[in-house]
Amino acid sequence: MNVSDKYRSNWESYWRETADGRGEAIWDADPALSAVPHSELLLPYADADRAIVDLGCGNGTQTRYLATRFARAVGVDLSHAAVEHARRAANGDPVEFQQLDLTDTDAVHALHERLGDAHVYMRAVIHQSEPEARPAVAAAVARIIGTHGRAFVVELTSGARDVLRRAASEPGGPGPKLQRVFHHGLKPADASDEEIPRLLGEAGLTVLADGETVLPQTEHLGDGTRIDLPAHWFVLAGA
Repeated sequence: MNVSDKYRSNWESYWRETADGRGEAIWDADPALSAVPHSELLLPYADADRAIVDLGCGNGTQTRYLATRFARAVGVDLSHAAVEHARRAANGDPVEFQQLDLTDTDAVHALHERLGDAHVYMRAVIHQSEPEARPAVAAAVARIIGTHGRAFVVELTSGARDVLRRAASEPGGPGPKLQRVFHHGLKPADASDEEIPRLLGEAGLTVLADGETVLPQTEHLGDGTRIDLPAHWFVLAGA
């Protein structure tokens, strides 16, 4: 199944109304807080001479860093507007971006045919996908890595909902970046803790390593505390 028109429209409107520039999106953390430590967890299991695909790349901040660690980096996103952000921000860097619906099996197959078995970097995508689409997203990870690629997947846990509720109940309401997420109908931390590993297993993915972490955001609470959302990471191999 493909994503619904409403879900696609929500993401298009979000990215159309997001300004260019680092940190304008709430999850657009500095790579030093995201792709850098995540790469260190992935690389012991992954051949750096292979390409890596950043699924749900947004404006490409993490993709551009991944291009410095792997032979080739390709960022893909459901939103055309996000991909245009990423291309503008690349400013000549050796990185590729394309629009891709992860539930479109033909498009995912074509990407795999073009790159061969590649690595995957996926940061907080399954948890906010529509429930009916989540198995297809996990299956896309398995298709792209094939036999020889490896995946780094990090997803929000139920603890993130508690942090978001606290942020939303601040005396002045949620900060502007989080408010925009809610305004556009996006639903962070929507999947259960049990659902993510189940979906990965059903897609034929094997867990090589995993652990607890947080995903730092670019928004702060009223007391100045950065919003860090609890998450769980997995390094995965295919069949």
